[in-house]
Amino acid sequence: MYLHLGQNVVVSEEDIIGVFDLDNTTGSKTTRNFLNNAQKAGEVINVSDELPRSFIVSNRDNVKKIYLSQLSPQTLLKRTESIRYE
Repeated sequence: MYLHLGQNVVVSEEDIIGVFDLDNTTGSKTTRNFLNNAQKAGEVINVSDELPRSFIVSNRDNVKKIYLSQLSPQTLLKRTESIRYE
């Protein structure tokens, strides 16, 4: 199954490592360093023109990508649940 992250971006659920709330996680220096290093490496993809609320870490064929989404982690979770039960 695929998860719609916003705009026209979808990611295979099997490639998703984690979905994280930006408000709760960016207080950590480790998370900030992770996101800064990913940005420098060109691994960050912003899927919205709005202020991001979550970031999604994915890995496909040993290629890491971090997606910034305007959707909250709770909304993304609801989307995965609705896909499974339709």
